[in-house]
This record gives sequence, C-alpha cells and structure tokens, in this order.
Amino acid sequence: MKFFNCDYNEGAYPPILKKMMDTNLCQSIGYGEDEYCEEARNMIRGLCDAKDGDVHFLVGGTQTNLTVISAALRPHQGVISPETGHINVHETGAIEATGHKVLTVKTPDGLLTADMVEKVCHDHFTDEAFEHMVMPGMVYISSPSELGTVYSRQALTDLRAVCDKYDLMLYMDGARLGYGMAARENDIDLPFLYNVCDAFYIGGTKQGAIMGEALVIRNAALKKDFRYMIKQKGGMFAKGRMLGIQFLELFRDGAYFKLAEHADRLADDIRGALAAKGYPFAVQSGTNQIFVILPDEATAKLKEKYVLSDSGRYDDTHSVQRICTSWATNPADVKELIADIESL
Repeated sequence: MKFFNCDYNEGAYPPILKKMMDTNLCQSIGYGEDEYCEEARNMIRGLCDAKDGDVHFLVGGTQTNLTVISAALRPHQGVISPETGHINVHETGAIEATGHKVLTVKTPDGLLTADMVEKVCHDHFTDEAFEHMVMPGMVYISSPSELGTVYSRQALTDLRAVCDKYDLMLYMDGARLGYGMAARENDIDLPFLYNVCDAFYIGGTKQGAIMGEALVIRNAALKKDFRYMIKQKGGMFAKGRMLGIQFLELFRDGAYFKLAEHADRLADDIRGALAAKGYPFAVQSGTNQIFVILPDEATAKLKEKYVLSDSGRYDDTHSVQRICTSWATNPADVKELIADIESL
C-alpha cells in the first residue's frame, strides 16, 4: 500500500538524523538552554526579522496550542476558532481541559474572517447578560487551515484590526506553515506573520522533523513567565537540544521551504489529474492537502492500492477523500497514482 492519507507517515529529513548521530555523544545543557537551541532561535529570529521575539521549542502541536492559549487567557475567557479548527476537532478537549472554552464559528472554507470575529465580539458585548457569558480573549487560526486553505495578507491584516479593536490576541497554528507558504497563491512571509500575530508557530512534525514545533512570540504580555507555563503543561523537554538540532537542519540552505514546495507541486499534479477527470473538490486548496469528491466505486478502486483519508459523506453515492502529499512523497508514487486516477 502507498500512503497518501497524511503528511507525517515518514520519519525525518535525513540531514536531521545525520546531525543527531554526529552530536549524539556530545554533552550539553538540558531544557532547551543548549547551544543548538540558541543557534536555532537566532536563525529563526533572523528569518522572521524578529530581533525582540521569543522562540521556544515544544514537542507537538496540541501541546503548543494548549500551552499558548492557556497562558494567554484569563479564567473567564475563551478562544474564537473556526468550527473545523484543530483545537475544536482533533485535540481531545485539550483547551477545555485547561478551563477555557472554544468559541466556534462556522466557515465555508476553514478560514476565519474579520467580519466573523466582529460578529462574535459584537454579539457578546452588546448582550445585556455579557458578564454571564464566556468572554472572547483570543482568535485562533491555522494556515493552512484544516481544509488546506490559506490566509491572504489582506485577510490577516483585517483580522489584526478587529483583534486590536476588541483587545484580542491573534494566534496562528503553523503545523503546516511551510506548505501554506509554498502554495502558489500565498502572499505572506515570516516577517509579516511576526508583525501581524501575537504568536505563531513553525511546524516541524509534519514537515520533516521527527517531532517539534518552533513557537515565536511577539506579544510582551505573553512572553512573561512563558517557560513556567511550558514546564507546567509538561512541555519542558529535558533533551531540548534534539529540537534545536532539527530546526537548524530544516532551515539550513532553505530546506524547509524546498521540502514544502516539493509536496505542494506534487499535490498540484494530482489535483490536475482529478480535475481532468471531472471530479469536483469540496474546497479549493493549493497546498499539500486535496479534498476531492469521489464516487464510491472510484474510492473503492483507489483504496485497493492507496491509503487515503475519509473526510465524510458528500451524498448517498459520494464521499470526500483527503489526498495528502508530504515533504518526502516519492514522485514515482505520484505518477502511479495519477495513472490510476486517469484509468478510473
């Protein structure tokens, strides 16, 4: 079977493994205070043009999300999220377990707009019983979204404006950030993200690392005592150098962005083959995730050779299937999949 169901089936970008072996018996300070993490922090600050930014390395996305959100919110506050947001759907109530409510918004494409956030806040603060309700305190977004869609520079600028209006923090989950930035329609870069978000993270787990996410914080209030929060939430990784080493290698010579572009261009090829066969898409995406509406017989045929991800029924005879490429997808496997799509 060939796996096209997610982007973390493979192990790690080989230079990471080599660097880990080369430094395996080197002694270093623990808990992310070693020279490798410091070099990686400085590299990321440079890429983000974030001279005063704080950079922390955590193991996984759920851990990063719950640590940031719980640190940012006061006890009576919640976080606004798309209904399809990872914190709402795929984190086993991690945010609620910290005592905060996820305030969900229905979206057609997985993206929050400034108008959507405006409505949530307006409805809250104009309700005569507003003090009896969970107060919005943060906006959570991801780019790409869970549906593979990306935010534009203008959309993020508009979100920043409404967050400023209502004193909300803007936080971006960047689990697949590289894939979003490699999309042909992308018009944002890391310095822009640093200036528009209070915090965001650069995903490693889904983009070539064994594990690890690099959290970048601009907001001074969120920076305060943040390492205490990391420790309290179980994220103070003793052998922290393993995370720093991985990001050093991912960003060496622009590998992170090249690996993401590899995945996106292969996804474009698959997307083109599906479109040529007349199969519609549940949502338009230019990243490594494809959400295609397939007849059940076509799905069954493809699943004889390929592992895809079921994303729900579309109607009685069709389902939505996610086809996902990764930083390590073999182009030969993509050619084979395309040939099989063409023969359906």
